[in-house]
Amino acid sequence: MLRTFLTHKIRKQTELSGRLWDFSPREGDRAGQVIKVAVPSCWETYPGFENYRAEAEYTTEFEAEGNVRLEFKGVSHMAWVYVDGKEVAKHYNAYTPFDAVVKDLEPGIHTMKVVVDNSFKEDYALNRPNDYMSYGGISRGVAFEEIGDIYLEGIHVTPIEAKDNGWLAKVEIFVNNITDEVQVTDLEVVLHNTGFVKNGLSVAPGKSVLFSDEVFFEGVKTWSMEGPNLYEISARLIKNGEATDDLIDRTGFRKVEVTKDRILINGRAIRIKGFCRHEDHPQYGCALPLEAMAYDLNLIKDMGGNSVRTSHYPNDERFLDLCDELGILVWEEHHLRAGDDDLCDNPNFERQCEQVIEEMITYHYNHPSIYIWGIMNEFASDSPKARPCYEAQYALIRKLDSTRPCSSASCKFKKDICMDLPDVVSWNIYPYWYEDITAAEKIDELYTWTRDEGNGGDKPFLITEIGAGAIYGFRSHDHDKWTEEYQAETLEKQLTEVMAYTQCMGLYIWQFCDIRVNREWFMNRPRIRNNKGIVDEFRRRKLSYDVVRRLFSVCPNYWE
Repeated sequence: MLRTFLTHKIRKQTELSGRLWDFSPREGDRAGQVIKVAVPSCWETYPGFENYRAEAEYTTEFEAEGNVRLEFKGVSHMAWVYVDGKEVAKHYNAYTPFDAVVKDLEPGIHTMKVVVDNSFKEDYALNRPNDYMSYGGISRGVAFEEIGDIYLEGIHVTPIEAKDNGWLAKVEIFVNNITDEVQVTDLEVVLHNTGFVKNGLSVAPGKSVLFSDEVFFEGVKTWSMEGPNLYEISARLIKNGEATDDLIDRTGFRKVEVTKDRILINGRAIRIKGFCRHEDHPQYGCALPLEAMAYDLNLIKDMGGNSVRTSHYPNDERFLDLCDELGILVWEEHHLRAGDDDLCDNPNFERQCEQVIEEMITYHYNHPSIYIWGIMNEFASDSPKARPCYEAQYALIRKLDSTRPCSSASCKFKKDICMDLPDVVSWNIYPYWYEDITAAEKIDELYTWTRDEGNGGDKPFLITEIGAGAIYGFRSHDHDKWTEEYQAETLEKQLTEVMAYTQCMGLYIWQFCDIRVNREWFMNRPRIRNNKGIVDEFRRRKLSYDVVRRLFSVCPNYWE
């Protein structure tokens, strides 16, 4: 299951996930051994491979002929794809989709092999030992599609403004010609009660063409947290009166704006009651099934939460689909957590950051739940060497999507030299945990510095991490750190004080659930886990769950 809705009715698509593949490690005492595993999955969940960090192979077979498009939603971390022994794709980064077109396959059974590497190497600038687990495997869905000489590559819908009984929007359709000759086709697009046709669309050999137009969609309703109205948009290619290809995506109509101190959605200032969340589970690693994703979101909504921050990488698109459907706002960020400015000397660093940004925005553009793009969590924003990276990445985001604001979560207190660059100023703070200071004092100190000295101006101000740790089941009358009592009491003070600070537009609790961390990094993490979850790794509720639920549930979603 690649999405929560059907993406084709004409184009034949066959899922290769949801079945058993052959898995074989390339290193260690089990090198060459073949075992059957389900895909998607993480090999750290296979018995005996809990700490395997090297290359491995996944192999399966599929029956097809002609032109085939392979689609991978996520392979952790580096992937090489071979069809019948020939390399057809190479992709860096675990958390963004990629595809490959294989032309002129002979009719019959074909073998696909995917070589995966989750090693820590300088070549993989963003995959480093960290405060979360870097899993290995084909961790998201896989499918192949049978396509013709010309096919629909993508759809982007950009809401412009609400009008009487509908919305004006920009529609962009991407059409790809994989032949050596000019291809001419008719294009038909339908959304809700509105459709249009472009006749005689010409696509040059080996090129992708963009068709763009502004369209008024009559009768569509606005997407909001309270009314998450969604609409499928269908594009079809038609030749000689016959439909040859189709692509279906889904979108919602809403407008995001930035004003002094606030982000507005549909003209209303939102009040963020959020959770940072990693894709992590003891049974599934980062390859959570849809049911587990939905369970997490139900817990978040039960606590009164209205937003999720995808820490610290783009999430599975099915999770974004669910957020669209449930009216949960999403801060989605590219793949990076912390690091010194010497990372900027790595020739792969900036290129790989920008690759992730481009793939994240291109593939996730239509999700109305995404209201902000994030980059480089707790990176070296205090360094002149890193500032050009911030400048370049913000510029790329604005080029790809001018309709959503961008930000980065900083912990460089009174040292950050990049506050002038984002649309929203964001801070990660841990009063009562790492610092012996109240949340009220810390946030006022940062707010004042940001405006007066930090060059942040009058931008919206957001707390992107706040929290405290607790070991599930560890309770004590002493109420010391790591007890559930201490976490609950600390969250009570943190949330109460931050939510009372009216200049702040909201907060994200670090974090939703306890997660496994890289053993190479674990530092002082008990159980080799980041234990700041409101629920533990099995989603068992800590005492702080009821505290958060009580405080969030009485706090409105908007600043009135």
